Amino acid sequence: MSDFSRREFMKRSAAAGVAGGVALTGLSKSAGASDIPQVGTMIDLTRCDGCKTLDVPACVSACREENRERFPEPIKDIPNYWPHKKKEDWSKKKGLTSRLTPYNWTFVQKADVEHNGKRYALNIPRRCMHCDNPPCANVCPFSVQYKTPEGPVVIDRDLCFGGAKCRDVCPWGIPARQAGVGIYLKIAPQLAGGGVMYKCDLCYSRVKAGREPACVEACPRNAIIFGEKEKMRALAHKRASEINGYIYGERENGGTSTFYVSPAPFEKIHAELMKQKTVQPTPNVPGFPGMPVDVENFTETANGIAWSMIVAPVAGIAAAAGAAYKTMKGGEKDD
Repeated sequence: MSDFSRREFMKRSAAAGVAGGVALTGLSKSAGASDIPQVGTMIDLTRCDGCKTLDVPACVSACREENRERFPEPIKDIPNYWPHKKKEDWSKKKGLTSRLTPYNWTFVQKADVEHNGKRYALNIPRRCMHCDNPPCANVCPFSVQYKTPEGPVVIDRDLCFGGAKCRDVCPWGIPARQAGVGIYLKIAPQLAGGGVMYKCDLCYSRVKAGREPACVEACPRNAIIFGEKEKMRALAHKRASEINGYIYGERENGGTSTFYVSPAPFEKIHAELMKQKTVQPTPNVPGFPGMPVDVENFTETANGIAWSMIVAPVAGIAAAAGAAYKTMKGGEKDD
């Protein structure tokens, strides 16, 4: 919008805040949606072979192709923002498919583990788990993440400041940040935010149209199955019973919409993934998630409750400001 100004933005934001009663976006968008069946996925690690005959797994290629038009296009000279002296810029690594980045929202990890005298070479598709009670949405100070009525957790990239609190509270560190793009450049490029956060949204536009996510459609071995969440949960239990295996994602972080089934315990898988993480070129950084078992939801901890109480009014004002900005732009975009 060519006539956008800080002063006009703040003026309309204040008016919208009063009129809107500073409602939290994440809560309001999912309210009254109990009659809509939630969706989920079941990922069978006995079926995924990482597409060993392909240079890039089919699910990864399909995800990239489906979301290519939504990938970030940062400005050339990205400024630092106080107090940081560096920025997260992946624009020169757009082709990287071996980890999560703002340009790669799913990838396949490998874990070679031993269990009951047998070795398993596992291939593990990784992306957002789409939690039942997503801490990323609950503690976002800008109120730009929310759980949709159908279940996928999405980020409004038009309003995200890239503060990365969502990544901090995610047990898997899933969201990835790209600097030099987003609303912060128009408001306070040197003082607030750091770009925009990106992650899998389970191909929400396809879900709303009654279609499968791109990764599910592309999988040649039917290792990723999509459908109503409770049916996926039941399918995961059935498959785990058949192979005397283990389920991941049912309890973790308070429950998710993604159910993994493995012939080996996830404690062993997590240990192997953490071992790998220490030998990455830049160890112990986001982008290489582990699989911690029974991990606690941040918003249910003392620190999380305290943070939520502090951030709620700020997030409400941000939600109102976002509504004002959308109005100024001429309405919300349809993802």
